[in-house]
Amino acid sequence: MNKLLSVLFLSLVIGTATGQARFPAVDKSPMDMCYYPANYPILKIQNKATEPLAARVIYSRPQKNGRQVFGELVEYGKIWRMGANEATEIELFKDSKVGGNKLKKGKYTIYAIPFQDRWTIIFNKETDIWGAFQYDPKKDVLRTDIKTEKANDSAEAFSMAFEKSNGGAVLVIAWDDTFARIPFSW
Repeated sequence: MNKLLSVLFLSLVIGTATGQARFPAVDKSPMDMCYYPANYPILKIQNKATEPLAARVIYSRPQKNGRQVFGELVEYGKIWRMGANEATEIELFKDSKVGGNKLKKGKYTIYAIPFQDRWTIIFNKETDIWGAFQYDPKKDVLRTDIKTEKANDSAEAFSMAFEKSNGGAVLVIAWDDTFARIPFSW
């Protein structure tokens, strides 16, 4: 009887150990999300949202880790996924204008082509992709140039956040000693 119980117990332990899910290690560039209006999901469940959801950005946050970012890690004049891992995506919940150009509500991948004093921002209709390795310019919906600025402080982690502006919002992007602003209006 003891042998039978021992065998059953051992089978249960082995079965439980091998049946457990195997999770990947924590990514070095964690995924994050920003909303306009800021903190929209929290405001919504607290019944404190004063305006409807206009935009959501999903992106990964690479770290500087002592590297020179722009001009080296992120090469000037080359397509960049604006983050790490999966390409950055934006979902617009209403028709918008970006830099004065019309952009219909929907889901887009955002790319950039960085230069020393400006970036070309690209909204592309192909979503759910990794990096910029299969970027197809034929699927671009909108391109606009924005100026970049030097920051007073260095941002260790690539970061994005919306700030309210007259008639819309500005998506502020910061990493290393550079920041850029993409204007949206509704």
